[in-house]
Amino acid sequence: VMDKNARRELGAHYTSEENILKLINSLFMDDLRAEFERVKSNAGQLDRFHKKISEMKFLDPACGCGNFLIVTYQHLRLLELDILRMKQKSGQLLLDISELLKVNVGQFYGIEIEDFPCQIAQVGMWLMDHQMNMRVADAFGQYYVRLPLKRSAIIANENALHKDWGKILPEGETFDYILGNPPFVGARIMNEDQKQDVLTTFASAKNAGNLDNVCCWYKKAVDLMEQNKDTRTALVSTNSISQGEQVALLWKPFFERGIRIDFGYRTFKWSNEAKGKAAVHCVIVGFSFSGKKAKFIHDGDDKQEAKNINGYLVSAENVYIESRSKPLCDVPEIGIGNKPIDGGHYLFTETEKDEFLLKEPLAEKYFRVWLGSEEFINGKKRYCLWLGDCPPAELKMMPECMKRVEAVRQVRLASKSAPTRKLAEKPRRFHVENMPTSEYIVVPEVSSERRVYIPIGFLPPEVLSSNLVKIIPNATLYHFGVLTSSVHNAWMRAVGGRLKSDYRYSKELVYNNFPWPQKVEEKQQEKLKELAQKVLDARAMYPSSSLADLYDPLTMPAELLKAHKDLDNAVLKLYGLSSKKSEAEIVAVLFEKYQELVGK
Repeated sequence: VMDKNARRELGAHYTSEENILKLINSLFMDDLRAEFERVKSNAGQLDRFHKKISEMKFLDPACGCGNFLIVTYQHLRLLELDILRMKQKSGQLLLDISELLKVNVGQFYGIEIEDFPCQIAQVGMWLMDHQMNMRVADAFGQYYVRLPLKRSAIIANENALHKDWGKILPEGETFDYILGNPPFVGARIMNEDQKQDVLTTFASAKNAGNLDNVCCWYKKAVDLMEQNKDTRTALVSTNSISQGEQVALLWKPFFERGIRIDFGYRTFKWSNEAKGKAAVHCVIVGFSFSGKKAKFIHDGDDKQEAKNINGYLVSAENVYIESRSKPLCDVPEIGIGNKPIDGGHYLFTETEKDEFLLKEPLAEKYFRVWLGSEEFINGKKRYCLWLGDCPPAELKMMPECMKRVEAVRQVRLASKSAPTRKLAEKPRRFHVENMPTSEYIVVPEVSSERRVYIPIGFLPPEVLSSNLVKIIPNATLYHFGVLTSSVHNAWMRAVGGRLKSDYRYSKELVYNNFPWPQKVEEKQQEKLKELAQKVLDARAMYPSSSLADLYDPLTMPAELLKAHKDLDNAVLKLYGLSSKKSEAEIVAVLFEKYQELVGK
């Protein structure tokens, strides 16, 4: 019912019933169903259970049109229907079924910033109430309509981040469960009001500006739960809250306050029936102060019990991967490629280069192949006019090149940034220059989430890399083998950030914190180098295919997949792991290795 542009601005997205059920079943319905099975044969206990569910209070602080509340109410009423059937079966008289219906819409509360969805949520709850009353009538042969409508769900038409959630309830009452799907608005695309909401909600937090807007709902929930530590919460949100720098920023303070994660659904792709649906990847996190329940991690169709669930939704101790300026282990340092700040005047497509050389043939030896993530992965050709080492006398003989240098100087002088204006004094040089003198490893900064492996590779020194890739000079086939393995890719997926849903490779978080295998013998290194070379050889069998073609799960050649699997198994052995370990189990071991290395 919302305009698609307004929906994006607010970060509001319709939640499917499938995803709602994942949340409410894990948060309370599975427990309630299990309790019903335990007490259904005891009339007194069944009555007390019935009274208990009729007194529960539910809050969705970002309720939209009320999907979470409506589905929750439906399933609570279905449970009540089973209670009534059990009472009938046990011989309790049901002269007037209306006298025995206790669960009602008044137990449900919501907060929604937009007026129209508030009204829809309220009406939707009445419609569900009517549907469930019809089911009761069918089940017991009594016509029953709850009219006039004396009770309604309480939906506050307010900004949830400016509201004290506890004030919605009558004084002295508390919520049993907080649930919902808060807005999906990333830290980098928030408007000024949303940014201010984050800074206000996390008033005393360091680096709060790097948190996504959704984190505010987690913080407000924890603040309210601290007043009643029996309240439990579960939220659907983007997987950014369990990746990258946000894990330490968000979860570390919560865990220090006593919060524990009760269950987690690891990253899954958002899906629903709405038009213009969000192209995002989500997690579901259930948390509480009690931490007494058995803890479970859901990963696709797999469900595993965990002793502890950390902020990365991994069965491991609470660990926080924070930015590190130098590698944790003794490995070559990683950096960014070249950053020209040239206004595009030094960069050319192949056609543009050819046209330029028709006018300035002497410039041919100053053109270098130029690769960023897009060019490296998709095999696109781009060139850079590198005049940094051109002798002045030679440069003066090339008027077209001189024009480019002057154009770059003017671009820099016009900048609002003082350092960039200063850079205008050296218009032939780049802002960042990173030009290895020998073969080096290149790692795309951004890569599609569809790929099992980030496609990394080697480049010769004559090729210039842009600042959209990471480069590792002085690296060997051994380093390439470990970095391209499933082990390192699992680490990247767990601790790295995302750009939309794509992987974003980070120097400070991913590479510099990676726990490399320790005490690797020379024989093992040589074996790994052989297997790494076989990956490169398998790629070379398809010279007309780009890395995007080779690493698409649907078009990946069998030879390349086998080479990767053989390499994966060898790297897993270096960590003492078998090939049967799941990605979550691999990451759990890597966290242990990381803690050991940090402890040293």
